[in-house]
Amino acid sequence: MKPSRAVVGLAVLIAALALIAAGTGLFWHDAGSPFTFTTLRGQTVAMYGRGLYRLDTRFMGAGNRGTDAVTLTLGIPLLIVTTVRYRRGSLRWGLLLVGTLVYFLYVYASLALNAAYNNLFLIYVALFSASLFAVVLAATSIDLVALQAHFLPNLPHRGPALFMLASGLVTLLIWLGPLLSALVRGQPPALLDSSTTMVTDALDLAIMTPATIIAGVLILRRAPLGYLIACALLVLEMLLAPLIAAQTVSQVLAGVSFSAGQMIGPIAGFSLIALAAIVVTTALLRTISDSALVQVPILQPEHA
Repeated sequence: MKPSRAVVGLAVLIAALALIAAGTGLFWHDAGSPFTFTTLRGQTVAMYGRGLYRLDTRFMGAGNRGTDAVTLTLGIPLLIVTTVRYRRGSLRWGLLLVGTLVYFLYVYASLALNAAYNNLFLIYVALFSASLFAVVLAATSIDLVALQAHFLPNLPHRGPALFMLASGLVTLLIWLGPLLSALVRGQPPALLDSSTTMVTDALDLAIMTPATIIAGVLILRRAPLGYLIACALLVLEMLLAPLIAAQTVSQVLAGVSFSAGQMIGPIAGFSLIALAAIVVTTALLRTISDSALVQVPILQPEHA
């Protein structure tokens, strides 16, 4: 694998901007206080009222601070490590870098599109853009034909394929169920709050769900592209457990009320997904060599 200087440069930019964005969101406090707000649909919602996320709902603002904590403690360090190893030409770490960049793409696409406008909006947009193009460039720096030459004979396919297909179906059910229920009842979704549309639902249903299902189908066919897509998604799935846990703790501290089931259920469920993602990722990386096992032939142009 030939590392891309553009990817390394974008990764450094992402780490620096994310440090500013997440640090500000987590540690900036002001003298504000929670307040209520009447939405366009006439619903009264509790607003966070403090710091960077003061104009988000209490649920969303506190959740964003939980995301900032995970980005600072796990996301940025992982980005630095994977970038350094990628720069040295490691294929395994290059695959992990693609997945780490997908995490930043997901987080800052959500903040740019869904968080209430604040002073860091342009940084969110820059992170969204840098992450998007870094993912594309990092993924395309991995030659799919050459990638197959790095597969060991015991490369698993059924387990990873079934996990990706199951992830897609679970994501579909989690987001589609409440949306269909709201349509049947003729009411807005319960978590719409002050937003005008369901951004997270749209991202997960339009991108994440199809991507996991496509990866699963391609892996069943032993297509290298399927393994590349899977590695890009597995890192995000591994970070879901700490992400959900940190968001929930932050929300409880902010005064959001949850039943025991509402707290334990998502944390336990996403912890199982994260654990399975770790197992699948480990199994894949153990059977992908940094050195090509066979020489990939270079096609020579035909001469008349």
